[in-house]
Amino acid sequence: MSIAFRLVRWVFVTTPRFNIWAPVAHSARIIIDGTEHDMRATNGGWFTCDEVPSPGQRYAFLLFDGTSWSTPLPDPRTRYQPEGVHGPSEVVTTDFAWTDDAWGGIELKDQVLYELHVGTFSPEGTFDGVIGKLDYLADLGVNAIELLPVQPFAGERNWGYDGVDWFAVQHSYGGPEGLKRLVDAAHARGIAVIMDVVYNHFGPEGNYKGLFGPYTTAGHTAWGDVVNISGPGSDEVRAYILDAVRQWLDEFHVDGLRLDAVQAYDDRRAYSIMEEIRQVADATAEATGIPRTIIGETDQNDPRIVNDESRGGYGLSAQWCDDVHHAFHSLIADERQGYYCDYGTIEVLAETMANAYRFRDTWSAYRGRTHGRALDLSHVAPWRMVTYTTNHDQVGNRAGGDRPSQSESPEQLMLRAATVLLSPFTPMLFMGEEFGARTPFPFFVSHTDPELVRLTREGRRHDFAREGWNEADVPDPADPATFDSAKLDWEFDEQQQKLLNAYRTLIRLRHSHGFNRDDLRTLEVSHDEAGWLCLREGNTAFVGNYSPNTVTVPVGGELVYSFSNPQVGPSRTVLGPWEFALIEG
Repeated sequence: MSIAFRLVRWVFVTTPRFNIWAPVAHSARIIIDGTEHDMRATNGGWFTCDEVPSPGQRYAFLLFDGTSWSTPLPDPRTRYQPEGVHGPSEVVTTDFAWTDDAWGGIELKDQVLYELHVGTFSPEGTFDGVIGKLDYLADLGVNAIELLPVQPFAGERNWGYDGVDWFAVQHSYGGPEGLKRLVDAAHARGIAVIMDVVYNHFGPEGNYKGLFGPYTTAGHTAWGDVVNISGPGSDEVRAYILDAVRQWLDEFHVDGLRLDAVQAYDDRRAYSIMEEIRQVADATAEATGIPRTIIGETDQNDPRIVNDESRGGYGLSAQWCDDVHHAFHSLIADERQGYYCDYGTIEVLAETMANAYRFRDTWSAYRGRTHGRALDLSHVAPWRMVTYTTNHDQVGNRAGGDRPSQSESPEQLMLRAATVLLSPFTPMLFMGEEFGARTPFPFFVSHTDPELVRLTREGRRHDFAREGWNEADVPDPADPATFDSAKLDWEFDEQQQKLLNAYRTLIRLRHSHGFNRDDLRTLEVSHDEAGWLCLREGNTAFVGNYSPNTVTVPVGGELVYSFSNPQVGPSRTVLGPWEFALIEG
């Protein structure tokens, strides 16, 4: 379907009427502030009524399945759930006193991203709490924040990936008004806002979509039922997704979206849902003059994610690229379990830095098959790969949710940071890494269904035990103490302040030395089995020692920056364990 159709559909469902798409229902009613009203059927499985919505009204729907009426159900397109995912929906205004008229946006190429979880980033655990830290982030050099999902979930504690209402904003974070305040305040400080959105499954609690229509279909992802974007009824499900995308990018002034686990989409139609999302973003950017960024998360090493349509791709702005992280993490942390078995040598790190993808139709021992396809580096700029020293998954999907900063030395932590921030790829920090946060980021939930809590608790322990972790190291995800442990401690000691200053310097050097290159092929990559890696372009070289031994690198010149004290001579550099140096000459 064309974007024109999508925009027409969005206008239709946001006219001042109460409308629902409920093709499986025989009849429908609506309860508005306690008063029940009949709804009449229109075309395509839609129901409407003549009552005019007014901000502040609470409402819910009743559906008749031919035998009985349902309990009151929240609106599938609800904008606000002040009483949680099981409660009534509330009408909210689209009006907001924006002050960001001068905001021109930031192209992805120039961004330094900062991934944060609203509930644990600040003491308040709210959007306003994030606003209170924006000056700190701007001083650090961050110019884009990526919010973990903020769509409503059961209770008040959740990573966000159990969201069920894709047009709404979690009430305990501050609701839609709070999100708009954050976006407006971020733009005032020169910071873009990217939202992480989950369109591959609905959360396990509070999802009533199946009572209305075929929002899901046969099959199962690792997290829930498959979202119906290819089967019968999928036109309206796609419209549901695309209307939500347009809402965030247009009404909420959000600068971009990160699409969670796109490999889990049941995306079998001739036009990918990713293409259509990107088209909505392009249309919004053209209408506003402000760039909109769409980033896909995938572990498939599939160039179609970033290739444009003329090359058979979906044309997303970028993708998360785990390979770079896995390549240096396996060396620095000395881990080979799970998918790290495919990494762990300096040669693999060098190949990954030169090609962005570790697997390019090559063998994966972890998968037991060949995997991936090479990027055409003549068409895909390296800054279209987003990489990181760690992220919410790489921390939270460890048994204890432990960060690298809880076990590694300052030198190891800064080697990670320098590898990412002085690379040609777009860097992303995970909240707190810049000062060596000692708080973990374990998985946490606050499901209200006791059976779901039990299944979640046992499932986490079983999965980690299967991978060799000690069950005793897995915190209870439903225990409030698990959530509290993840809250950042903003009191820094001397060592943490030193790390923070080093991060500031690396970010400044990234901008001043133009590491956001357009062509990965101009990067000269060399390495040695002793454990060193060199990335050179022109007269600038980054050299790093990914081993616990002292190494000599046949690269010299003038030292621009290092966290420690390497011996840099005219023609060679001696690096101690885990040291790095930025050199010119």
